Amino acid sequence: MLSLILGTLAGCILGCISGIIPGIHSNTIAGLAAAFAVPLGFVFGVEGVCCMIVSTMVVHTFLDCIPSTFIGVPDPDTVLSVLPAHRMYLKGHGEAAVRISALGSLFGFVFCLPIFALFYYVLPQFQGSIDWVIGLIILLASVIFIVFSKTPLWSLLIFLVCGALGVFSMYFSYLSFGVFGSGEVLLPLLSGLFGIPVLLFAITRTGTVVPQKYEGLGTDWREIAASAAKGTAAGAIVGWLPGFSSGIANAVLSIRKKGIDFEAGRPHGYLLSTSAANTANAVLGIAALYAVGRMRSGSMAALASFELPNIFLMLAAAGVAALFGYFATVALSRSGKMFARINQKGLSIAVLIFLVVLTALFCGPFGLFILVLASAAGMVPALLGISRLYGMGVIMIPVMLFTLGILSF
Repeated sequence: MLSLILGTLAGCILGCISGIIPGIHSNTIAGLAAAFAVPLGFVFGVEGVCCMIVSTMVVHTFLDCIPSTFIGVPDPDTVLSVLPAHRMYLKGHGEAAVRISALGSLFGFVFCLPIFALFYYVLPQFQGSIDWVIGLIILLASVIFIVFSKTPLWSLLIFLVCGALGVFSMYFSYLSFGVFGSGEVLLPLLSGLFGIPVLLFAITRTGTVVPQKYEGLGTDWREIAASAAKGTAAGAIVGWLPGFSSGIANAVLSIRKKGIDFEAGRPHGYLLSTSAANTANAVLGIAALYAVGRMRSGSMAALASFELPNIFLMLAAAGVAALFGYFATVALSRSGKMFARINQKGLSIAVLIFLVVLTALFCGPFGLFILVLASAAGMVPALLGISRLYGMGVIMIPVMLFTLGILSF
């Protein structure tokens, strides 16, 4: 029992580290845990290491809103929340943005528990049919959020260009090779599309960040519950279907006559939904692994390399991690005042250099090449004044072509 507790607490701490530092993902931590399975198993035992992987993954979904909000740099789970969260920070409401994200993640965990049982006991019977329609579902989602965009033609063009970049990157992903071995092309792709443009505009922007003040969440419990429930539904879709991101699923569910919620200037519901989806997706990925052996993330792939413990033990570790992640995120929400006092241009330059170095170390010259191409593509939506949402074609198009049997990677 002591080893399980220690493993869970170690994972919570590692999740804080991966969540706060831009460019480091819980999948990276999980991969290292699998690589050092023997010494870690000696310290925590196999079940303790599995608890560590799960708790790292869950806590990361809470803390990853910190760099997204205060710096404007995303990881794969927060790429579409960067715009509304960072915009709130620039207006002086960064603490509220982080607290809203933390609350969304907590509600997402609670709401996903009954869906967890559905995934584990019922959905495996329909997995064959689900696999057949994945590509068609992604195609339908793509058509919906492009048609309902404010500028369908530009949205389609950006979606297709980013999709071509994604296909190219994944087809030649074997060229991504850094000092630590084979690299992950999503790091330069998503950093370039969604992180580098924010940093470049911050470097060229004049003036300072508005002083941070906390005046409440700016929302009520009815909106919190409704948005978190919608996000949990999106997380359920993502948890079982590869190729979706929680941001894409939320965008489809958030479509209104006047556009998508955060495009209409109301970020609260979108932040709640996206955060709930991220946490629900992570937790429901456990059910997908145990039910049908599907590994929806790097963390689940690392977990699958061990002899799987009792599923309810993993769920308990996830519950402890969710509580830890919530309180840790709320405590760190006040750090926006510290970031506001830092020279924003210098901070942006430092983070930009860090991402370039990280890409060079993990992905080598090919990764740097992809980073440049993705950064150029990522600048276009901001210059045109349209949403970066359509850059998610970088993931959706390759997966759609793969599941429809048109391409293989």
